[in-house]
Amino acid sequence: MNVQLNTVSDTRKSLVITLDKDEVDAEHQAVLGEYVRLARLPGFRPGKAPAPLVVKRFAKEIADEFKQKLVTKAYRDALEKEKLAVLSVVSVEEGTIERGAPAAITVTVDVRPDFTLPDYVGLPTQVPSVEPTFDEIDGVIQALRSEGADFKPAERPARKGDYIKLAYEGSLGGRPIAEIAGDKQLYAKVPQTWEEVEGTNEGIIPGLGRHLAGVEKGGKKSVAITFPADFKPVPALAGKTADYALDIQEVRERILPELNADFFKAHHVDDLEGLKRQVRADLKVHKERRNHAAQRSQVTQALADRVMFEPPHSLVEAETQSVLRQFIEENMRRGIAPEQFEKDKKELFEGARKAAANRVKIQLILAKVAEAEKFVVSDDDLDLYIRREAARSKQRPDKIAKDLAKDRNALRSVQESIIFDKSVDFLVSKARVTESQS
Repeated sequence: MNVQLNTVSDTRKSLVITLDKDEVDAEHQAVLGEYVRLARLPGFRPGKAPAPLVVKRFAKEIADEFKQKLVTKAYRDALEKEKLAVLSVVSVEEGTIERGAPAAITVTVDVRPDFTLPDYVGLPTQVPSVEPTFDEIDGVIQALRSEGADFKPAERPARKGDYIKLAYEGSLGGRPIAEIAGDKQLYAKVPQTWEEVEGTNEGIIPGLGRHLAGVEKGGKKSVAITFPADFKPVPALAGKTADYALDIQEVRERILPELNADFFKAHHVDDLEGLKRQVRADLKVHKERRNHAAQRSQVTQALADRVMFEPPHSLVEAETQSVLRQFIEENMRRGIAPEQFEKDKKELFEGARKAAANRVKIQLILAKVAEAEKFVVSDDDLDLYIRREAARSKQRPDKIAKDLAKDRNALRSVQESIIFDKSVDFLVSKARVTESQS
């Protein structure tokens, strides 16, 4: 066997493998011998049928297996000879493979890029303080009170925080919106709905709550609503200013519960100070988790910025498709029309490819960190993954374990994910931390 290694790029190699006639015939004879040994033909005991009859009966099967085994063996022997760290097989060109003739096989592969790890201990990270402020603690307590709020009719003009029961009907340039809204009639006319006065959350009609301060029960009001330029539910309204006639049916005042013994008992504390301590602890845990996530992103990007290499093309292409699928699925859940994806196809692909190249680069760097630190995946690591996945997906742990045992690619993906997490957590544990002012 002769192997010629050609360099297509820093991460793509071409192996031209040539085998002489004797090597080809030896592999063919090995496959034929196995078929003769196992073949069951009428009138012959197993393994006793003449080879010509076996060849005649299983000609196609023998030819297919012969080619497959010859290509596989040639590829494996070539890798062993050239000591390549293959990440993916890009293509296999078999040429003519038949008994009694030499064969040439060309295998194109993407290989692990050759780069030197920079110093990865003491990478700089910057995160805000985890200590909650008095305003944050008070904000949480007020939110807890709001969750238990009661709403009572108010015979007065509406003010911020009140809820208004109303009906509305819209028009655009004198034309009823009902004629252009299609199946989205909520944006045209409703007989009854609730809106918060100057609330933080947008209702169905963008900005409607900002027009409700001062209205009273039984009153009527006309307001102008300007829709965002990228308004997706009713494209005909995007960037336009529509008129809405409002019929005010009721004003309700938000009554917050008192900070008393009943309130404290409901939140498993004895008094206000106990509630503040609980809120402070919860906020601190939340901020620590947020900071840890930020540090993970910072250390991986810092490493990516310090190492210059072109990530393998095939891995980037596969990751690009994954990024695109994830982006499209998330945006479809948010109501973005498929037509919008087609319109922005070029920009979406370019953005996804850039993100994918960065992801692949980071994964290759983390794999090298894992090698340097000799991280391995233990049985305990896999058990922890299975328990977490079972809790997340509401499946039995034993089912997840059996599925992984049957799917080598899935198991390999899980093991890689665990190794990456170990590498990132190690980098964070060794990072240099400074506290930002925000």
